[in-house]
Amino acid sequence: MEIIDKLIENPLWVVPVLFALAFLVQMIYYLGIYVAVLFYKEKKEEPEAWPPVSLIICARDEQTNLENHLPVILEQDYPDFEVIVVNHGSSDDTDMVLQRFQQQYPHLKSTEIKKDQKFTHGKKLAVTVGIKKASHEWLLFTDADCHPVGKNWIRNMARHFNEQTSLVLGYGSYAPRGGVLNNMIRFDTLSIAVQYFSYALNGFPYMGVGRNLAYRKSLFFGNKGFAGHYHLESGDDDLFVNQTARKDNTRVEISQGSKTVSRPHTSFAGWFKQKRRHLTTGSRYRTRTKFRLLTELISRLVFYASFILSLVWFTAYYPYIIGFFVIRWGVLLIVYKGIMNRLGEKKLLLPLIFYDIFLPFINFMGIILNKISSNNHQWK
Repeated sequence: MEIIDKLIENPLWVVPVLFALAFLVQMIYYLGIYVAVLFYKEKKEEPEAWPPVSLIICARDEQTNLENHLPVILEQDYPDFEVIVVNHGSSDDTDMVLQRFQQQYPHLKSTEIKKDQKFTHGKKLAVTVGIKKASHEWLLFTDADCHPVGKNWIRNMARHFNEQTSLVLGYGSYAPRGGVLNNMIRFDTLSIAVQYFSYALNGFPYMGVGRNLAYRKSLFFGNKGFAGHYHLESGDDDLFVNQTARKDNTRVEISQGSKTVSRPHTSFAGWFKQKRRHLTTGSRYRTRTKFRLLTELISRLVFYASFILSLVWFTAYYPYIIGFFVIRWGVLLIVYKGIMNRLGEKKLLLPLIFYDIFLPFINFMGIILNKISSNNHQWK
């Protein structure tokens, strides 16, 4: 073949070959997988009867966040639900806030895990305690620093609750605050959501986020809860979903009325510490999931590296090299623009040009640092 002959004569031809292969792999991901989020048809019909829901929030020193966010959660437009707040060793006035709200809202319940100077307890204990206290089969989770965008959050998630469904994956966004760091955090969150939503829609779910996640109580106890990864700081959301989610039992909810909004970190060090903690769980994903995620990441890095080298060494082929590059970017911008519109994200399209190149290196840095040093995190 001509390509093989050229490779034998000039090994540098491996560069444009890799460039073309990386381009094809990227097109498979964007046009074959990620585009599923863009064309997903939301479930409109409502169930004949709304199942009761137990909404669980774990809180440590979250007095201010609970004061700000509990009202919109407690005043959701849903016929039958309870809110359970697990006060996990707080040293502020979280207990006083909960007592005050309980006088006004009878469907608010609370339980407390006392602070122990001899033993440290992670968030998984708090989640487990909340689940045990729950009265209902369907569990809905969010964090104390999160709030739903409206009063129909539970309804939007619950319209997927049926006999065939065991998990519902929702979108947990971060509030826009201005600045480069906030913009990068929001885009990183969006890109992760694009992956786990699109994979689930294509029949291979692998993760969800605890800021907006629902599953059955029986699913939790039937799979022994977090027993397989209890020793890890992270994993109360993504590793549990990775362990239990399948094509036939998992649904996706991406309507703008179903998302939650969280307060983002305001320092790079704080965000990167959180990201390192999240990255500790990736090695425990199913082999096929790790292969899919790693293939996309490597193909993206190869695409950029081989693009630059092709421009340097193969000047005669500029039109083809530039053409492939422009096509790939055009597809990426179109797909992401459509998904941003669906998820209600704004002012992230132009920075995408930078983050698409920069964020993979942040991920690699976090993975490497996790392997060579410990990373102590707060439980949440």
